[in-house]
Amino acid sequence: MIDVEAALAAGLLAVSAVSLASALVVPLLPGEARAAKRQQALIGQRQAVERVQAVSRRDQVAKSLKEIEDKEKKARISLELRLAQAGLAISKRQFYLYSAAGGMLAGVFAFLLGGDPLLALGVAFAAGLGLPRWLLAYLRKRRMTRFILELPNAMDVIVRGIRSGLPVGDCLRIIAREAQEPVKSEFRALVEAQAIGISLGEAVGRLYERMPVPEANFFAIVVGIQQKSGGNLSEALGNLSRVLRDRRKMAEKVKAMSMEAKASAAIIASLPFVVATLAYLTSPDYISLLWTTTIGHIALGGSALWMIVGVVVMSRMIRFDI
Repeated sequence: MIDVEAALAAGLLAVSAVSLASALVVPLLPGEARAAKRQQALIGQRQAVERVQAVSRRDQVAKSLKEIEDKEKKARISLELRLAQAGLAISKRQFYLYSAAGGMLAGVFAFLLGGDPLLALGVAFAAGLGLPRWLLAYLRKRRMTRFILELPNAMDVIVRGIRSGLPVGDCLRIIAREAQEPVKSEFRALVEAQAIGISLGEAVGRLYERMPVPEANFFAIVVGIQQKSGGNLSEALGNLSRVLRDRRKMAEKVKAMSMEAKASAAIIASLPFVVATLAYLTSPDYISLLWTTTIGHIALGGSALWMIVGVVVMSRMIRFDI
């Protein structure tokens, strides 16, 4: 009995020794080593190809988004759409009438004050064509900024409503009734579009047409993907709300970091006018040579040209896109 157990133990020990030897020796053989190297090389090549493909896909997506953004920037927006984006309830004809009336009044006022027809014509031209469009662009930009600030809160309302069991339509109606402007009016238009049979994805796409900001485009993309492929809309909108808030924080951080450069640019741009005003107050005969002589006119023209070039260069240096 003892001999049998000893034989079994010896056999097991021999099998273990052979297995250990094969595990240590076989990889060292030329054929096995070459096979292992080939396998590792294939794995490395496959990983490298996957990395290159991932980078290529990211580059293609970034390029496509850049092309879409460039096309949107080059696309000419109609005056009616700009009036709607600015929140003005007037027609194109009324805008032209108000602009013409304002230009005429400004021209008459300038003529009564100065008596110079050319000066009055220039003031009328600026007040009739330049000022209304500048005011329209300012109102449009301000309304879009307010929309960007309020949109994450609207998404949070949708997320909480869905998690509590409310349908998406009821969440949209809550936003259209209780949100701050301009989100309130834009979502009211979205709800009205759904009421006449337009799908949610198409209605949100029209929201981006009325409010052409990247945040509205992100919202339209998320809702459109969820409508086509399904998924957890509350989780997707929650992530999007977080992303939009992070974008806003980054924009505010960049704005705070660039305020020093903007202040320096403002001081440099205003310095010639301040110096000219002080020189006129202290020595009017000395500074008046700039507009009473031909050489002074040339100097003023050259100075104005270089001032414009400097202001444009500084504005581009301190402008950041987020």
